[in-house]
Amino acid sequence: MEQRRAGEQPFTVPEPCLGLAPTFPLPDKVRDGQFRSWEAPSSPQWSANGNDVTWHEAWECARPWFKDPRVHQPQRLYHPEGWASGELDLVLRWDGKTRIVDIKSGNTASAFSSSLEHQLRFYAWLWHETHGGELVHGMEGWYLESSERVSFAVPIQEEIGQLTAAYQGYHSAMQDHSGGVIAFPASNEEACKLDAAGCSWCLVGRSDGVWTLPEPFEWVGALPKIETKQPYAPLRQVQGKVSVRGRLTGAWGPMPNHFSEHVLGAVLVVGDQHITVEESEPGACPNLHELLEQEVVLIDALPGVWRDQARLYVDARTQMVSLSEMADEDMPELTRLGLLRTRANVRGHVLSINRRSGKRVDGKPWTMMSLMLWDGDHVAEVVAFGASINQRLLSLRPGDGLAMTGAELGWRSGILQLRIDNRKTRVETF
Repeated sequence: MEQRRAGEQPFTVPEPCLGLAPTFPLPDKVRDGQFRSWEAPSSPQWSANGNDVTWHEAWECARPWFKDPRVHQPQRLYHPEGWASGELDLVLRWDGKTRIVDIKSGNTASAFSSSLEHQLRFYAWLWHETHGGELVHGMEGWYLESSERVSFAVPIQEEIGQLTAAYQGYHSAMQDHSGGVIAFPASNEEACKLDAAGCSWCLVGRSDGVWTLPEPFEWVGALPKIETKQPYAPLRQVQGKVSVRGRLTGAWGPMPNHFSEHVLGAVLVVGDQHITVEESEPGACPNLHELLEQEVVLIDALPGVWRDQARLYVDARTQMVSLSEMADEDMPELTRLGLLRTRANVRGHVLSINRRSGKRVDGKPWTMMSLMLWDGDHVAEVVAFGASINQRLLSLRPGDGLAMTGAELGWRSGILQLRIDNRKTRVETF
């Protein structure tokens, strides 16, 4: 109450309020924001500190918090250490107790309904980590299609430490793919034995040619073997992490990358060649600027390309060492800038397809198509944006064969992402 009367916002993620302008996480990306009007017929009026509480003040303090529908940008809670984040839908708190609600458009019979409890437990843990150790008192899912409310037991204090360890393990595992691609399927011994949260792919296993296949994926075992010949290469041979040496200069950032995430960057100069060095995601390498204007060795950097320009991405696994402090016997095998591979020629079977659309943080519309490509031993995500989504891609179905030459290398959370550029990438189906 006193905070509000003083004109302060009590929430890390501001609540929407009629008559007040919304708070955009990236206001400089909002087109014509200064020309918009947020006036309303009425807006909250606050008394001076020390006065009796009015009814409308009590309502403003007790009403639910919810994501501002006027804000098209993500409004996320971030873990204090930066390695986890989540975006809530609704928080009930009228009686002084916190209840988290996630709103779903479907019903409890949907394929992913079993994931809701896992999602809400993550939100409850994140609330604890971002609100001074506060435990939530309730977790619910509201299904709009079927008008159902589903409640779940909340994590107790003794479980918070276990959840922290589990989530840290997931984060580390995602960052730990040195080759950038994921082996698939797992062995029959390592494959999951029970249904996971809304996904059955982890139940697929194979050992010595013997498959373990859930009924929905029996078709996977019948797919013909992929024969890889020039100019194509297996996914495992796509160049993963590399080590390079040069002078680090030209620091910039935090500035938005092509995903409109604020990251740090610099330039690595080797002779008369130079290449942009950039965090793979926000906070991935906070010490990037510590060795400016020095000869450095970057170990386990990720090669990629953006707008026809080669780039090196660095993440939490990338080491940056001053050349003067590195012994000869510790020097890794170095890759020359001119020999960095920023594109790949691959072929395989399509396992799954997804298409999404929405608005970027600057308000512009976007459309994205993603699919998982499997060459018989490994899988990698393939994505296409906007004009690169052609009729050939739209006609693809799971099980179809797809061959690509000149696919761009990209990285998300240390995992390989192949991007289709309609000007440079040739796509064929078989």
